[in-house]
Amino acid sequence: MDALDILIFGAHADDAEIGMGGTIAKHVEAGYRVGVCDLTQAEMSSNGTVELRRREAAEASAVLGLSSRTNLQLPDRGLDGSPHQIEAIVVEIRRTKPRLVFAPYWVDRHPDHVSCSKLIEEAVFNSKLRNYMSELPPVQVTELIYYYINDSEEVSLTVDITASYEKKRRALQAYRSQFERSASAESVETPLTQRYVERVEARDSLLGQRMGCAYAEGFAIKRPHGIALF
Repeated sequence: MDALDILIFGAHADDAEIGMGGTIAKHVEAGYRVGVCDLTQAEMSSNGTVELRRREAAEASAVLGLSSRTNLQLPDRGLDGSPHQIEAIVVEIRRTKPRLVFAPYWVDRHPDHVSCSKLIEEAVFNSKLRNYMSELPPVQVTELIYYYINDSEEVSLTVDITASYEKKRRALQAYRSQFERSASAESVETPLTQRYVERVEARDSLLGQRMGCAYAEGFAIKRPHGIALF
């Protein structure tokens, strides 16, 4: 496959859309090749089956215009940082050769998001080592950037997503099993069914207000980011 410009990792399908769906849509509209890799099939979810969540992810991917979406089928609630898990992520990075990689912010109320963040950081580092899994050519990622799922703090970068916000809304709406309480007896109330999408929009609106636009998404980085002043 052709190399990606941007590769976003999430522990579960819908993580990337929650944190940076507008940024994804904006860059796809600008002609960049963007892919998402979900680490797990979210098989431990209180609502929705693996197959249903797969269909919802495909619907959201079509809305955003992703060039690729993959799932490594690592164990949900079992992201333990093992060498096997890191190797699987390195293979994905070396296969897609992205310039930018995004991962969940390293502080989050969901342990899987925190574990995913650490796994991606390890894998990005290992991907550039020519003597690590030497059967695959090394890949040097230009920048590792972190997106927010449940919280926003220490925002280092912001992206104006006002023009792309309707696509973010539609992508999130694809995950009906997660954000809407159904009439099924098997459907249960969770924090995600309690106006969660409204809270995401409020967060994006508040950050947009600080930026002087309608909606924005925030990101964090761990190393200084240089800009040209003149």
